[in-house]
This record gives sequence, structure tokens and C-alpha cells, in this order.
Amino acid sequence: MPVFEMPLEQLKCYQGRNPKPDDFDAYWQRALAEMRATDPQVELIPRPTKASFAECFDLYFTGVGGSRVYAKYLRPKTAPKPHPALLMFHGYSGSSGDWTDKLPYVAQGFSVAALDCRGQGGRSENIEGVRGPTLRGHIIRGLDDHPDKLYYRSVFLDTAQLANIVMSFPEVDADRVGATGGSQGGALTLACAALEPRIRKAAPVFPFLCDYLRVWEMDLAVGAYEEIRTFLRQFDPRHEREQEIFTRLGYIDCQHLAPRIRAEVLMLTGLMDTICPPSTQFAAYNKIESPKRMILYPDYGHEGLPDSADILFDFFADL
Repeated sequence: MPVFEMPLEQLKCYQGRNPKPDDFDAYWQRALAEMRATDPQVELIPRPTKASFAECFDLYFTGVGGSRVYAKYLRPKTAPKPHPALLMFHGYSGSSGDWTDKLPYVAQGFSVAALDCRGQGGRSENIEGVRGPTLRGHIIRGLDDHPDKLYYRSVFLDTAQLANIVMSFPEVDADRVGATGGSQGGALTLACAALEPRIRKAAPVFPFLCDYLRVWEMDLAVGAYEEIRTFLRQFDPRHEREQEIFTRLGYIDCQHLAPRIRAEVLMLTGLMDTICPPSTQFAAYNKIESPKRMILYPDYGHEGLPDSADILFDFFADL
């Protein structure tokens, strides 16, 4: 193992450092009730495509707080109905990407829905106002407001709401839905599978948003996690609120959602990852109680992992 991390045998039993709020379960029960009470006002707008076997749509729905959320939706023209579906989630600050990279799954007989996260690089709104700073990123958005205002509460709920919507489509078999994504998308895969237990298979790749305190203690709150360092330096320079801050971040820590997952899980992890340290990923993985498997890349970090697209395609092909 690299010197920045604990030995692999310790990783395999590591249970995380970030505190879990005492009312964590009630928090997410209340959040899910709000999501279910929200009228999604689903809109499907056909989008022309030259892929002869696919139909493409711009999908919009209303999420918690009133934001209109966007996803690309593709479905096969001739596959049997109902058929499986796959949800795709993108990396931090990005978007749902190109239409064409979803087509292999459509050709396999899947419907595919790819979410744009609120206020990031795609077409989803984020109209919810919050008190407190928002400098440098989304993890800290709402951190000085009520816990219900945390940015990732809304995004985690968007993943579950998208799953509900896709599962309701007549062409989709609600018992054969998977989810996948890398980095932030890996975190959203975990959150989606936790908040929508009907997800059948989940494949997170080096998931973000896990075990924030561990990241801080490793002095790796840089890059994607830099906003935590910025927040503490500017708004709690003497760490007088450290316990409060990390406990509040615990509401949106995927390691605490992981025990709710019922899906079969395949996680891909690079052991040289200094962006989302392996221990933070293991903190979530070790709490998953459903069937699971982790594929390790000892010499790779937060980067393209060889054969990963093929591995994921084979994992989902028999949904």
C-alpha cells in the first residue's frame, strides 16, 4: 500500500471516522416523505437521433424544493417490454455527457437515464436559497443553515426520484434497474441504491462523499474536497465547531447510507487514489450488507481504470 494509506488488511475492516448524527434515520425518513409528496411533473421531450435502434428524450422533473431537474433518457425501439434500465450519475461539477456513450446499453435492450446534478455543469436548476457561505463548492452548501438545506440532501433525493420515475415507465421492469457512476457519480450510485431499495445492481467507481473527517485528518482536503479546508479556515479557524461541522456533514456521508443498500454491489477502487482515499471508500463498502464485490487497482488513482467499462457492461448485462 502507498504510504499515505493504512495497510490493505486494515482497510478491509475499517469502519470510518466521520460521526453519524443521532437522528440520521429520522432525517432521511423525513426527506423521503418530502420527496414522495412532491409532484414530479414529468416532461419527456423527443430529441432527434440517427441511432436507428434508439429513441432519445430530454426528461425534466420537479425535485424537492421546486427545482426542475434534467436527465437524458434513451430507450430501445424494439426491445421486449418491460425491459431493464440503467441510471447513470456523473462526476463532480460535470454533466450527463454525450448521448452516444449510453447507446451500447440501449443496443443491449436497456432504457438509460443519465442525471444532471443541480447547479453543476448540466441543465438542472438549483433554485433553493441557503444561509451561510457557498464558497468553492457544493459539499458546504447549506452547512450553516438547517440540515434540510444541505445541497447533497436534494441531489441524493433527485437520484431516488429519478429511479422512481424510470421504474414507473411502462417499458421498464422495475425489478431490473441498475445504477452506476464514478467519483461523485459513485457516491450518487450508493445514495440512490440506499434511498431506493428496489435498485437491483449498483456499480460505484471510486465513490466521493464518504468519511469527510478521514479526508481531513489525512490532510487530503484538496482538489474535490478543498471546500472543507476553505470552510474551516475561513469560518472556523480555531476548530471550535469541528465536532458540530463534521457531525452535520454526516447527514450526507454515504458510509452512513450504505447499510440501507439491498442491491448487489460491485465497487471499483484504485489504491493510489489521493482524491477519494481508499479508506473512505472502504468505510462505505464495509457497511454494505447485501452481496458485494470490490475490484482493486493497486497502481491506479482517481483516473480511468483499465477494462472498467467492459467490467461494468458485463456486470449489468444479465439484469
